[in-house]
Amino acid sequence: MTYIPSESRYNDMQYRRCGKSGLKLPLISLGFWHNFGDVDVYDNFRKIVWKAFDSGITHFDFANNYGPPPGSAEKNFGQILKADFHGYRDEMIIATKAGYDMWPGPYGEWGSRKYLLASLDQSLKRLGVDYVDIFYSHRPDPETPLEETMGALAQAVRQGKALYAGISNYPADMALEASEILRKMGTPCLIHQPKYSMLERWVEKDLLNVLEQEGIGCIAFSPLAQGLLTNKYINGIPENSRANKAHGALQANQVTPEMVNRIKKLNEVAQNRGQSLAQMAIAWLLKDERVTSVLVGASSVNQLEDSLKSIQNIHFTHDELSILDLIISS
Repeated sequence: MTYIPSESRYNDMQYRRCGKSGLKLPLISLGFWHNFGDVDVYDNFRKIVWKAFDSGITHFDFANNYGPPPGSAEKNFGQILKADFHGYRDEMIIATKAGYDMWPGPYGEWGSRKYLLASLDQSLKRLGVDYVDIFYSHRPDPETPLEETMGALAQAVRQGKALYAGISNYPADMALEASEILRKMGTPCLIHQPKYSMLERWVEKDLLNVLEQEGIGCIAFSPLAQGLLTNKYINGIPENSRANKAHGALQANQVTPEMVNRIKKLNEVAQNRGQSLAQMAIAWLLKDERVTSVLVGASSVNQLEDSLKSIQNIHFTHDELSILDLIISS
């Protein structure tokens, strides 16, 4: 089947400037953490990518170890890029990261210059591109000087292998220090990717203020708290859910009766807004202009379509926000 991008792909998506940079990102970006590995169905995730691009999603987010197996998400997207998107690379923002365990031995994880630059070279080969738009340090390294890690990002930009530098999972104090180092190196930090959702609000204490002060964009990952902020767990733990798998990112002991009760109350607010719980959870993040974009995953075209509907209403009344804060903090 031949794919031809929709001519109306930019009609409905909204875009926000990323910090103080010249780059704009769509309010919804597509993350490849799950569902795009060799264990998944190629034709299914190929159609998800088609739908994303047709809907104005221009930003595709990877890490070196996404799969499984590690690296297969980048490889599979590279195949899709070559088969279906010839001539459209300049309409895309492709991001990847390095920081977690990728290959054996002392040079296969964390934040050394050796690891980061070797990982980027491998990612470029798998993706089949000459450069990525954003290259991230995926997590801070407690044993490597921050100057070395940020120096590797700056070097990648100077070499033309990345256009922008980003950081992920950095606490506020380290994000500020990283930003200062990168600025001195002539490669300002473009973006920070933290875990952020209604149920995980650590970024609100200091990080969002630091990012605003430094002119850095913010893209939230895990906006649905690994599926908790969906209708899936309203009646407990379904058999085929992540929480029912021994090694899933969401564990059964997190789905407590108290949590289920909280989810039900959040769902009532969402229904009153004319949204699903998942749509409201995404919209709730986007109500803050400091959040440039929200990363969503998708296991089907239908799931992606559902997430896209969230941007139809990202405005909340004062009463709605008060009720939500009360439920979340209960």
